[in-house]
Amino acid sequence: MAVLPLLLCLLPLAPASSPPQPATPSPCPRRCRCQTQSLPLSVLCPGAGLLFVPPSLDRRAAELRLADNFIATVRRRDLANMTGLLHLSLSRNTIRHVAAGAFADLRALRALHLDGNRLTSLGEGQLRGLVNLRHLILSNNQLAALAAGALDDCAETLEDLDLSYNNLEQLPWEALGRLGNVNTLGLDHNLLASVPAGAFSRLHKLARLDMTSNRLTTIPPDPLFSRLPLLARPRGSPASALVLAFGGNPLHCNCELVWLRRLAREDDLEACASPPALGGRYFWAVGEEEFVCEPPVVTHRSPPLAVPAGRPAALRCRAVGDPEPRVRWVSPQGRLLGNSSRARAFPNGTLELLVTEPGDGGIFTCIAANAAGEATAAVELTVGPPPPPQLANSTSCDPPRDGDPDALTPPSAASVSASSKAADAGPPTDRGVQVTEHGATAALVQWPDQRPFPGIRMYQIQYNSSADDILVYRMIPADSSSFLLTDLASGRTYDLCVLAVYEDGATGLTATRPVGCHRFSTEPALRPCGAPHAPFLGGTMIIALGGVIVASVLVFIFVLLMRYKVHGGQPPGKTKAPAPVSSVCSQTNGALGPTLAPPAPEPAAPRAHTVVQLDCEPWGPSHEPMGP
Repeated sequence: MAVLPLLLCLLPLAPASSPPQPATPSPCPRRCRCQTQSLPLSVLCPGAGLLFVPPSLDRRAAELRLADNFIATVRRRDLANMTGLLHLSLSRNTIRHVAAGAFADLRALRALHLDGNRLTSLGEGQLRGLVNLRHLILSNNQLAALAAGALDDCAETLEDLDLSYNNLEQLPWEALGRLGNVNTLGLDHNLLASVPAGAFSRLHKLARLDMTSNRLTTIPPDPLFSRLPLLARPRGSPASALVLAFGGNPLHCNCELVWLRRLAREDDLEACASPPALGGRYFWAVGEEEFVCEPPVVTHRSPPLAVPAGRPAALRCRAVGDPEPRVRWVSPQGRLLGNSSRARAFPNGTLELLVTEPGDGGIFTCIAANAAGEATAAVELTVGPPPPPQLANSTSCDPPRDGDPDALTPPSAASVSASSKAADAGPPTDRGVQVTEHGATAALVQWPDQRPFPGIRMYQIQYNSSADDILVYRMIPADSSSFLLTDLASGRTYDLCVLAVYEDGATGLTATRPVGCHRFSTEPALRPCGAPHAPFLGGTMIIALGGVIVASVLVFIFVLLMRYKVHGGQPPGKTKAPAPVSSVCSQTNGALGPTLAPPAPEPAAPRAHTVVQLDCEPWGPSHEPMGP
């Protein structure tokens, strides 16, 4: 019983259970400032010299500023579990790569700043998970490609998209057209050359569109532009107005931009780059009547063509106009032709029938159309019976038939003359245009004088080789009747036409009148003599060097022989062995006996107080005197 009071006395000393404490916040990264005392939490690390996203970030932060650092990549784990982050700034770093799903946990993020980095492309998975994003700033990067699905997760919430100062040549216009809530769209300072018609028709909330400093030559009319008034500056603009900026583009001021010229604007910053008559003039200073187009004119078409069944056939049609006309083809049955399993239509106006059939023959119609009108031309195609099969060892020397694509060998020298080319397949040669004095790379073109025709301004020569479809133009003064072409390729067939450019008195517009056409071939080039090969030159140099060395050795030997002969048949400084018969002179000076000595030189005058006695006696094997 005495133990009970003791236990009752110890009960107050036991620690009481305390309520749960909030989680301890993560330490603030070095060189950063953290606001963790009150909500919302923020981590501020601008200009902290960071090389990567700090791993010790407080995952409860609502604002994270990492601008002006040296972060090169954003990894998947860097921003994981930051579900409450609202604002993320990664501006002016060196980011080249963003891992797929790096922002997947940032479902509450409202603003993402990635400007001033080194991103070159944006894929479909790099912005995944940003379902509440409203502001996306990607300016001043090196973006050259934007995936079609890159903006899918934020397409319904995005209000501000800035893609300016990048290297974008193309954009996923269909994806941009789904940004129904976008208010500001910055596309300026890129490399955009065209905008499809109706690209902005579904952007009903668009208030500012900036397409400054691109490569746009025209801006197609859009239903959005017709519904809202267009202004140039945002100041004082009504809420329903659209601010459109398109200065700094090489605008081609023709009839396609009349709709834009008719709008009421307050600025005069835009200028025309072409045509030459309007180049450099302010866009808004050009009169509406000066925005004109030229209807298309067919300048070249294929001659009547005959091919055997089963072979391919190529029909060509060229046209000029302002704007550049689009060429389409209509079959003899009246069907519009396009790309299919049997035909291919190219943008340059060529229609290629891959495999011809007997029913393909007839008159094909080439239609060249632009905003000012259209022009047509007929091309006749005859499809004959298929060629008979030939044996593998056939030695037939028959030339290929007209229209056969295999007949692409360069013409021989005998076929260069104009009279022989008249028999080849091709357009009939116009006697008004003559091509004479043609060699391998040059030809003289002559045509009759057209000055009696009123209003002639100049002549235009158009020609192209059978090996390509590129038309070459030459503008000739009106007082000329000949021109020397000097940029031709050897061994090729050329189709050439001469057009007279004149001023139509009825309309006051510039028009063209064909003078004539001619087909000719250049001579094959002579094969030049090749220079000696490098091994041959090397061998010659080695032989020459060896000859010099051998000659030097011979000269050296000859010099040694001469010196040997001068010194009496023995090398200098050496004692000659006794010969069978010789005469020697010995010098005695008291105690010295007779010694062998070389022949004495011419005796010189004796010096004073010097006595030299020379005893000359015959010396031989038997010590007998020899000679007197």
